[in-house]
Amino acid sequence: MPNKVKTKKKVKAKPNIKKYIRGFWIINASVAALVVLLFFFISIGLFGFMPSFEELENPQSNLASHIYSADEQLLGTYFIENRSNIHYEDLSPNIVKALLATEDIRFESHAGIDYRGVARAVIKTILLQDRSAGGGSTITQQLAKNLFPRNPDASKLQLIITKLKEWVVAIRLERNYSKQEILAMYLNTVDFGSHAFGIKSASATFFGKTPDALKLEEAATLIGLLKAPTWFSPVRNYDRSLGRRNVVIGQLHKYGFISEHERDSITQLPIDLSSYQIIDHRAGLATYFREYLRKQLVEWSKTTMKPDGTPYDIYRDGLRIYTTIDSRMQRYAEEAVEEYIGGELQKQFFNHWKGWRNAPFDRQMSDSDVQRLINLSIRRSDRYHSLKRKGWEEDSIIANFNEPVRMSVFSWEGSIDTVMTPLDSIWYHKHFLHSGLMAMEPQTGHVKAYVGGINYRHFKFDHVKIMRRQVGSTFKPFVYTLAMQEGEFTPCTKVPNVPVTFRLHDGQTWTPRNASDAREGEMVTLKWALANSVNFVSAYLMKRYSPQAVVQIARKLGVKSPIDEVYAVALGTPDLTVYEMVGANSAFVNKGIYVEPIFITKIEDNNGNIIETFVPKTQEAMSEETAYLMIELMKGVVESGTSVRLRFRYGLNNPIAGKTGTTQNNSDGWFIGMTPELVTGVWTGGEDRSIRFRTITYGQGAHMALPVWALFMQKVYADKSLDISKGDFEKPASGLRVETDCDKYHRQKKQTQETLL
Repeated sequence: MPNKVKTKKKVKAKPNIKKYIRGFWIINASVAALVVLLFFFISIGLFGFMPSFEELENPQSNLASHIYSADEQLLGTYFIENRSNIHYEDLSPNIVKALLATEDIRFESHAGIDYRGVARAVIKTILLQDRSAGGGSTITQQLAKNLFPRNPDASKLQLIITKLKEWVVAIRLERNYSKQEILAMYLNTVDFGSHAFGIKSASATFFGKTPDALKLEEAATLIGLLKAPTWFSPVRNYDRSLGRRNVVIGQLHKYGFISEHERDSITQLPIDLSSYQIIDHRAGLATYFREYLRKQLVEWSKTTMKPDGTPYDIYRDGLRIYTTIDSRMQRYAEEAVEEYIGGELQKQFFNHWKGWRNAPFDRQMSDSDVQRLINLSIRRSDRYHSLKRKGWEEDSIIANFNEPVRMSVFSWEGSIDTVMTPLDSIWYHKHFLHSGLMAMEPQTGHVKAYVGGINYRHFKFDHVKIMRRQVGSTFKPFVYTLAMQEGEFTPCTKVPNVPVTFRLHDGQTWTPRNASDAREGEMVTLKWALANSVNFVSAYLMKRYSPQAVVQIARKLGVKSPIDEVYAVALGTPDLTVYEMVGANSAFVNKGIYVEPIFITKIEDNNGNIIETFVPKTQEAMSEETAYLMIELMKGVVESGTSVRLRFRYGLNNPIAGKTGTTQNNSDGWFIGMTPELVTGVWTGGEDRSIRFRTITYGQGAHMALPVWALFMQKVYADKSLDISKGDFEKPASGLRVETDCDKYHRQKKQTQETLL
């Protein structure tokens, strides 16, 4: 009986167990089906955007455009995010080990999702609320998140869906790319802080290196930043960053990448930030050049289309811009400006005006004139425009300029953090002299150095391509070119050094004066007259020809700035740019052929495909013989004229042609120097024309501009890798019809006259 009961119970229990088992599998199958269905719906985009196969094959990111010098040095970048891509083979093994040990030790074995990591995250982080346990995201999942960023305003449900989307993308990435490619892509997309996106930018910013050269402790520092770039920044939070770096070193030891001895040794090392430098448009080499180039490239991009028909974007498309600048010459040019303007001339200027009322403005200016210039500077300032945009009234803005604020002001020893009123800062900065320099190869038009000012961070106005200032006697060679070209004169022809009077259109007369009375009333050669910048002789030639003819010559030499066709142009009254003056004078060296100065040789896309190449425009400005005769005339300026200090003070004894220029009241100092392979122009002066030296001793071009040229060329010649020759200018292949040795010329002329008699 009991046995029968037991048997009945077993019979009754059996269907119930099957039912439960069946229900269990149905539930699991349903859940699995729902999960599969959910992921299917996610993959087809039912829950929002999912990247296509093409987008996974070519993931987009904001890539910085790189500017390279002619000698293949990186000058700078243009970017929304300072990001540059690298390949796996460009990585140091140290960075790979540090990344795997810290972020995803099972990276090589999973297929995009680390289920052990997910389980750990669910149990520890979610159920046990242990935030230190970390998340379960793999490197591939993090890459998916970086390539296709989350919506910052998403709800919790949307975040869950987004997380699942990242799983799908991670699996697809694993199918489309190798593990090495995924590692490189991930390191290209992460933010390291300090405006550095991607490992290449971060390596350069923090340690001044490429990623393949990172030491283990440097790699650990950078990988440590990934957790929180600002919180663990070695610049802002050194101790916190050091601790985080040592955590990474500990992980490397934990997983057998380094020994215990290595761990203990490395954790004792400090973080070396001696090479730290934020990549900034306002810092580094050729800042003025890069800013001018940026504006030109923005205009270029508006009319240059990608294969898909959209315009290029210099901030996002990772272009490679190859320039004509030589980084060595650029550095020497900037050093020359700093050495002379900052180290000598500025001190003379400070002492010159010390104790003078309304300094550094000309003492002939009235208080109202000075105030007008100060008010003009106020209205040109960024602060004024910013307050105007905010709707401030004029009186409130002026009051704001009289309120002390914290600011950084310029000094040649470095920026000074201080408290000062914006108005006082305007007065302070007016005391500084400015300078512009451009050097180019006359045969190619390639600009090799471009210094637009003394400090781009504090003085953004470009004194090479943008500024127009009166050129003074540097314009006289254009007048003399007419004389050589017509064949009526030679460098050795003698003309009277006497006053010349012009009758003007209004019936009045004008008689220019010489700066000195040297050999006044005598017959002098054109070579001597140009060497000593004699105004009487320039006026004599102008009266012989015409202002229109001189302007026409200037136009053939590439000068495009407005020029009034008046007699005064003979003395250099036009306002021209350093860029124009260097380009024009290069034609004398280039056998009479004007070559337009250019800055770019080619532009490539981020895959290395050439988008466009650039060649300069050229035109014949004068005959080869005329050009050589002008070189002979301007060699006299250096041999015995206003530029003779190049010989006795700077020891530059090789063949040099040049011309100084000094404008009215010493407002501008110019020097154009020419050698067979390099033509360089220098301008120096105040921010306003009324800021100047009171005497020509200090205010002449030979003192304000020539020394910068001399120091620059000394450095260029000293660098043998540049291979700049000290040889002579090439004579015309067909020979010369005239004699340029004036002693020999006059002996021959005398003999001819005696023979005729």
